Amino acid sequence: MSFDYDYFVIGAGSGGVRSARIAAGHGAKVAIAEEYRVGGTCVIRGCVPKKLLVIGAHFAEDLEDARRYGWTIKDKSFDWPTLRDNVLADVDRLNANYQSTLDSHKVETHRGRATIAGPNQISINGKQVTARHILVATGARPMVPDVPGADHGITSNEIFHLEKLPASAIICGAGYIANEFAGILHELGVEVTLVVRSDTLLRGWDRSLADRLLAISTEKGIHFRLNTKPQRIEKLDDGSIRMHCEGGKALEADMLLWAIGREPNSSGLGLEALGIELKANGAIPVDAASHTKLPWLHAVGDVTDRVQLTPVAIREGHALADTLFGSTEWTVDYDLIPSAVFSHPPMASVGMTESEARNTLGNIKIFTSDFRPMKNVFSKRNERSLYKLVVDASTDRLVGAHMIGPDAPEILQALAIAVKAGLTKAQVDQTIALHPTMAEELVLMR
Repeated sequence: MSFDYDYFVIGAGSGGVRSARIAAGHGAKVAIAEEYRVGGTCVIRGCVPKKLLVIGAHFAEDLEDARRYGWTIKDKSFDWPTLRDNVLADVDRLNANYQSTLDSHKVETHRGRATIAGPNQISINGKQVTARHILVATGARPMVPDVPGADHGITSNEIFHLEKLPASAIICGAGYIANEFAGILHELGVEVTLVVRSDTLLRGWDRSLADRLLAISTEKGIHFRLNTKPQRIEKLDDGSIRMHCEGGKALEADMLLWAIGREPNSSGLGLEALGIELKANGAIPVDAASHTKLPWLHAVGDVTDRVQLTPVAIREGHALADTLFGSTEWTVDYDLIPSAVFSHPPMASVGMTESEARNTLGNIKIFTSDFRPMKNVFSKRNERSLYKLVVDASTDRLVGAHMIGPDAPEILQALAIAVKAGLTKAQVDQTIALHPTMAEELVLMR
């Protein structure tokens, strides 16, 4: 059969763009459709602009600590529009770079919402085109709970565009996004209350790190309402928000941010008509090679809800393009994926938590270092870092590493190589410390 394209990608986020570029590099005729902006959640309204806000917010502490280092900073003040507009300008730059990458690889870009009209058929901007292979890489969107008045709150999509910062904010959630924006807004002078349905933060993370973040955040002045479930949201006459919770509790703030998770963007694409039975949360079912049950239809990234991380989507898209159009077939290895929370302070993790290792391996050894970084000691900031190594006692092999403290994600990226390579604790111990650093604690645990 003759097709308009060899490969048509729906969604120009990180996974879609990588897959389109690699396929084009293999000589395929490729098109990509995007209804919003090229770059996807991570680049446009996710990890990249959020990380810039994290960096900008942390200057609040750095400027305070600078006094002990001899710096006198007079008349310091913060201007939200300056940070907001500079961040959004950088988003524009990255958006242009992503588009340039597609153009330079001769990937044809269609602006608009694409849907699947039938086997190998795509409908876009009122016309139909055909493709030998179709990739769905539409990502995920922030969830909003089904409670009365929920639309009075905002999500992570809107928070980058605030006209001004609120005096107070309620953040509903316990995961990455909730804790990251709690830290950002607090450092920028907003009174923050984090509402959590359970009694813990960051489900799935090592409990000692999550507990340490809770303790540090509480000491900084962030308020926590654990075991609290919203029932309805009310907007008051002055524009503020009142959250009514189970048990008769009520909380008020100038802004409500929903950060309760993300759900796959799969609705309205025409998948059900093709016989694709979506999972309960809307995820598209695929095999290890990102193929659906239809040989011409594939999906990668958050829309499959395997691992909601940008680098994972990129690898999935790359592997699929190589498999379909290149000379090498390969699949993504999902074992030992490092992750980070850019809270204040940040956290990073790879491998088994202590509880997972005890349940899986039984006989383990735990090594920890609980210390105040030199910078905090000198600036008289009472904030302690915690490093933890999880070791299989029978083999001495590193099976997990977990950190909370300044630059934890930067340090853990290198340590993740050691865990992935299956190095032993003895090999770590044989490494001479790089002094004076925080990272040297990793080779000094006995």
